[in-house]
Amino acid sequence: MSDWLKNAVFYEIYPQSFSDSNGDGIGDIPGIIEKLDYIQELGCDAIWLNPCFVSPFGDAGYDVQDYYTVAPRYGTNRDLKNLFHEVHDRGMHIILDLVPGHTSDQHPWFQESKKAERNEYSDRYIWTDSIWESTDPMPCLRGISDRDGAAAVNFFSIQPALNYGYYSCTKPWMQAMDAEGPRATLKALEDVMRFWLGAGCDGFRVDMAGSLIKNDDEKGSGIIKLWNQVRSFLEEEYPDAVMISEWGEPDKSIASGFHMDFLLHFGPSHYNDLFRCDEPYFSSRGNGDVSAFLETYNANYAKTDGKGLICIPSGNHDMVRLAKFLTPEEIEIAFAFLLTMPGAPFIYYGDELGMRYVEGLTSVEGGYIRTGSRSPMQWNSGLNAGFSEASPEMLYIPVDPSEDRPDAESQMDDPESIRFTVKELIAFRRKHSALQSCGEIEFLTGSGYPLAYVRSDDSEKLLVVINPSAQPAELAYSGKAGECLFSVGGGFRAKDGVIKMDGQTAAVFEVE
Repeated sequence: MSDWLKNAVFYEIYPQSFSDSNGDGIGDIPGIIEKLDYIQELGCDAIWLNPCFVSPFGDAGYDVQDYYTVAPRYGTNRDLKNLFHEVHDRGMHIILDLVPGHTSDQHPWFQESKKAERNEYSDRYIWTDSIWESTDPMPCLRGISDRDGAAAVNFFSIQPALNYGYYSCTKPWMQAMDAEGPRATLKALEDVMRFWLGAGCDGFRVDMAGSLIKNDDEKGSGIIKLWNQVRSFLEEEYPDAVMISEWGEPDKSIASGFHMDFLLHFGPSHYNDLFRCDEPYFSSRGNGDVSAFLETYNANYAKTDGKGLICIPSGNHDMVRLAKFLTPEEIEIAFAFLLTMPGAPFIYYGDELGMRYVEGLTSVEGGYIRTGSRSPMQWNSGLNAGFSEASPEMLYIPVDPSEDRPDAESQMDDPESIRFTVKELIAFRRKHSALQSCGEIEFLTGSGYPLAYVRSDDSEKLLVVINPSAQPAELAYSGKAGECLFSVGGGFRAKDGVIKMDGQTAAVFEVE
């Protein structure tokens, strides 16, 4: 694992909505470069950049049409390489979003694959032998070309699934992982990675990383084998390249050679119990339940066996924003949790301000319910919140119309703001190695309020106590809590083995 990842704090940038430098209503790479100092001043030293390549944008760039070329609306390949350079000049790092599971149906590979005549791309995608046979249980496209057969798709019908093979072949048209077509697809993926790593990026966040091999066994034997082949290629050519998976199964992703796995907002993680449900644990109402999350987290943490990291993001482009469910005060307490947990934190752009979910927006580029979380970054109180000089009707997605919408300019020097608290928390995390990505964690509570855990490494041991509820809460602590090193919210008292926490309070203590 690269040393920088052990203490990284990531900032996710959705390029369409971050900063528009040329007034066309869409964010772009030069605009990102202009705002790098803002990200660095916040304390983040790594960037995850969502897809920025040529695409028909049926799914906001996750429908890639050309893996090798930056979409003109964002700039040029030279602009992206310049972004890499400017990031590195600041001592920061940047990873790109890699979409290996599917392409756009407009990709030249798929256009060739659709042809009736056999060619080098015929097996680049998953096809049945007959138009009358589907790719069940996967959805499929059929009647789209002269080729006889149906093509499997991932999620949207504009995203035909690339062919990495089947672990278990049960029908004649299913190809084994070591067949010529799947091997050619894997080589094409490695070529894409090689191109951008050679251009200067520091690694990849891999979309749907666990989905490439079909009919895999319960252990994920096929997909683990595939990614270990990729890891071998990287170790030989780019040993410092960072790989982060969108998977949600740390035991499989870490065994596959990934350095980190995300806890997802879907599936069995109970991540939504924390921030995004009718009664989030971090709501001051105090009706939330953290027990299922802790049980799942502990099981996943044990599975990493010290070999990888689990990330708990503030949010991302696929989730409704924190502020849909939490007040600004509640968000500050949530960040006290996010920035004292193991694994590299990921902050979705604008979450550090408490940007709101914008209700009632018409879907843009396949966003649907997600569109409200993709509104333009709010830089100031001026035109278009400082995002763009374009007329408002030209914006890719409308700005939050609220008169009291939060913005970066007003929060940067306001000690009562969310951003100010987030900045302080990041700085505090950096000063204490036990709080960083690889520090160990032991939970002292399993349900109710407060939430308490000990973070430790070879040099220090810290006690974190968090009470999101508006009601006071107590922790019976058998150890000896020393000086409070950091706190957010209300007050606290530590005496005679009991730590009493006011409502909406988080504190970090030395352990003597």
